[in-house]
Amino acid sequence: MSARTLGRILLLLLVLAPVTKALAEPGITIVNAATAADGSQTYTVTIKILLLMTALTLLPSALIVLTSFTRIAIVLSIVRQALGTPQTPSNQIVVGLSLFLTFFVMAPVFNRINTDALQPYLNDKISTEVALDRAKAPLRKFMLKQTRETDLALFSNVSGQKIDSPDDVPFSLLVPSFITSELKTAFQIGFMIFIPFIVIDIVVASLLMSMGMMMVSPMMISLPFKLMLFVLVDGWTMLMGTLAASFGS
Repeated sequence: MSARTLGRILLLLLVLAPVTKALAEPGITIVNAATAADGSQTYTVTIKILLLMTALTLLPSALIVLTSFTRIAIVLSIVRQALGTPQTPSNQIVVGLSLFLTFFVMAPVFNRINTDALQPYLNDKISTEVALDRAKAPLRKFMLKQTRETDLALFSNVSGQKIDSPDDVPFSLLVPSFITSELKTAFQIGFMIFIPFIVIDIVVASLLMSMGMMMVSPMMISLPFKLMLFVLVDGWTMLMGTLAASFGS
């Protein structure tokens, strides 16, 4: 056996040693529901840390699909295309605006989750299962308010699940319905935003054609007019206010 091979084996053993030791410790256990004081399952600190790290990896996806982020980001991207500046504002600015406007829109939901679920859980007043149930309630209410009945009916028919009331909608059915509704709403808002800019492009193109300026790009001439129109009507303020108001109170 060569020295390099021996070194690799020793390195592998050193890497796996902490994992092997952690798995061998009796601390990584799940207390039986029958032995728990309140009849619920409780987890050790090691398991809770593992679950927390797993949840953190899914947090970005949850932020995108379970909040108002999708609609806001799509509308802001469409505005860039309508203005004729597909790279301005940059993607980082669009994501930043979408993120902070999402926090503003979702503030009542996040505050209720913090008050009803997170703080009691951190103070060891409720179990993990109760905290999750309480956290889902305000988020579920927000998502149901923004979801169209037609989208719910579509996914209900596809899954074969019968829904008698909004309280019976499972989360696995609510999430795709909510995302579909958000995409539809975002494109509807984008369509309304595009119309005045298309009118400017058509007018500029017609003027250039009538003047015989075939070689001049209409986009080059219409861009400053579109920017001027957007600034004069205070477009960013109107856009942010409209997006925030579109989610209702």
